[in-house]
Amino acid sequence: MRDILPDLRARCADGVPFALATVVAVHGSAPRDPGAVMAVDAAGTVLGSVSGGCVEGDLYEVAREVLAGSGPRLVSYGISDDEAFGVGLTCGGTIEVLVRGYASEGERTELAALLDLIAADRPVAEATVLSGAAETGARLVVRPADAGPTTGTLGNEGLDAAVTDDARGLLAQGLTGIQRYGAHGQRRMQEVAVFVRTYAPPPRMLVFGAIDHAAATARIGSFLGYRVTVCDARPAFATRERFPTADEVVRAWPHTYLESTEVDARTVICVLTHDPKFDVPLLVAALSTPAAYIGVMGSRRTHHDRLARLRAAGVDEAHLERLASPVGLDLGARTPEETAVSIAAEIIQHRWGATGRPLGDLTGAIHRDR
Repeated sequence: MRDILPDLRARCADGVPFALATVVAVHGSAPRDPGAVMAVDAAGTVLGSVSGGCVEGDLYEVAREVLAGSGPRLVSYGISDDEAFGVGLTCGGTIEVLVRGYASEGERTELAALLDLIAADRPVAEATVLSGAAETGARLVVRPADAGPTTGTLGNEGLDAAVTDDARGLLAQGLTGIQRYGAHGQRRMQEVAVFVRTYAPPPRMLVFGAIDHAAATARIGSFLGYRVTVCDARPAFATRERFPTADEVVRAWPHTYLESTEVDARTVICVLTHDPKFDVPLLVAALSTPAAYIGVMGSRRTHHDRLARLRAAGVDEAHLERLASPVGLDLGARTPEETAVSIAAEIIQHRWGATGRPLGDLTGAIHRDR
């Protein structure tokens, strides 16, 4: 949704009708995860993608029919028949896609409120009925209990209450998926299928050390969807001009800033200073956080010396094992930009628990545990 968010908000503001196709389930290998969207507006303009090109042509026609008034539709695409030129996924998986129209002003106004929350990085979940003993396409917008009211309805108070509770739990975990209920929200029943799409604020990337490698890392961090902060104690280096793509540039001692800012289990920390007077107190602070990844630049000799200093500062071996150093995967990187790609590759590999090896050397599913 975020990749076409400005375009959708513009169409809502301008009163342009459109249909939205959303991937709600993936079985086996498929190009996009649940939550991927494609929009088709009244002029026939296509925004976004749900499969990388395999089924967009057919979905375009479905979206036009929905926009013309046929009502929400849940469609499924499986393995394509190449000989018959059938529509499907050549990668062998199956996806289910909900196509819903926003033709009326009221529908667009409701969606615009959700889009505004997403644009403001407010945590929010959208629950939509897919099938069963409730109206397909019925929507419920759920915010954290202390952040605002729930809006919309799935048909009755019991179902709304059960879905609100589960949506808040999924939102806290950053998870998206299909939940099933009885007609009035009863647990462990299969009468109603509800797709819950969560929109958590973007994860943070904290880059310490205002060097040329940091500028490249900040650029690729933004490209990957992180909210990027660059921090350095030196005013001459920590400038907006040097880091135009970063969301914020902070002039402060790294460990002081880290101790005062929010770090959660999705945050990635890249320490590119390779200077002991910055590194050691910063890493002591970083290793006390739940950060998902802590990468540290430097040679093997520098890292060996750094470990000795951290041990002397009281850091135990279990915490030291969290450090990714020397930072990045072995890609043969030379330039700052190549190094940034190497760092980004390691962050992705670490996030999904993958091997980091060439896919051509492996067997089995490419997309695991979806």
